[in-house]
Amino acid sequence: MKRIVLTGGGTAGHVTPNIALIPELKREGYEIFYIGSHDGIEKKLIEEYDIPYYGISSGKLRRYFDLKNFTDPFRVVKGLFDAKKILRKLKPDVVFSKGGFVSVPVVMAAKSCHVPAIIHESDMTPGLANKLCIPSAYKVCCNFPETVSYLPEGKAVLTGSPIRRELFDGNRLNGLDFCHFSINKPVILIIGGSLGSVAINNAVRSILPKLLKKYQIIHLCGKGHLDPSLENTEGYAQFEYIKKELSDLMDAADIVISRAGANAICELLALKKPAILVPLPAASSRGDQILNAQSFEKQGYSYLLKEEDMNGESLEAAIDYVFRNKTDYIEAMSKSPMNDAIGIIVDLINEAANSKKA
Repeated sequence: MKRIVLTGGGTAGHVTPNIALIPELKREGYEIFYIGSHDGIEKKLIEEYDIPYYGISSGKLRRYFDLKNFTDPFRVVKGLFDAKKILRKLKPDVVFSKGGFVSVPVVMAAKSCHVPAIIHESDMTPGLANKLCIPSAYKVCCNFPETVSYLPEGKAVLTGSPIRRELFDGNRLNGLDFCHFSINKPVILIIGGSLGSVAINNAVRSILPKLLKKYQIIHLCGKGHLDPSLENTEGYAQFEYIKKELSDLMDAADIVISRAGANAICELLALKKPAILVPLPAASSRGDQILNAQSFEKQGYSYLLKEEDMNGESLEAAIDYVFRNKTDYIEAMSKSPMNDAIGIIVDLINEAANSKKA
């Protein structure tokens, strides 16, 4: 049996693509192991998949002043020794990394143990962790055509992001029934990220009476952001967070309003959902969501509405525009070369594993 080590952590976005690969890797005959931090979110997410989990020391490399910058490099070095010890014990054929700082010592250890490592970069430009990993990588998977120019020649492969298969199993009627909606009126799904978006929430609610004349609204507004005054409003369903029913709500949606995190927009692409993307402003991030949204707009997959330009009026105009032109967006997404990310990535994993055996 072939062996693979998956790694990545720090946020759910560095774990869920790995989880999406697990069923296909099992079908390909891989014995799967996971290396993450001792107490990171990745440990909790992986536990339910009955995959052996190994924790290592992990430190974050920050671009800003923090007293931990003086101690975390030692944690990273310890993590490198931890990872080497685990890899020598497991003797995997290949490592796949979805990023995050816990992955840095694992990918570096893989190179020193002569194990090919494939890494995945979600955003347009590589983050610091992946920049450190790229020299040790066999191949670098990416989501955007523009990313290829930032990567070493011969290493970059445009794959898209692995999407959980269960997202494709949604049932529109179940989604409408869950929200007590009619089948005769279009649906807008609003996703503000795992914590919600105050800016998006406020803009939507400022024009809610107007929107409800034409649309039904599913609003995933984030923890602590429910508006009690809007409970039992006909055609409006608000939730802090949805997990089990998300695939049904996705299938029920005609268009989506979303932040522009790489994994989120790749899911919208895979599901062929026309979207209005409202990226986090540069002041609140390293600007990666803006670049992601610009790329998707350029490729005809979505509509970009910057947060600083968003108000009730501009959001309503964007919604009406995207709804009128949704067929064009769906057609563009149908032509995307990234509609089988799992298949492409598993082929690369097999290639890497075979190169080690050779």
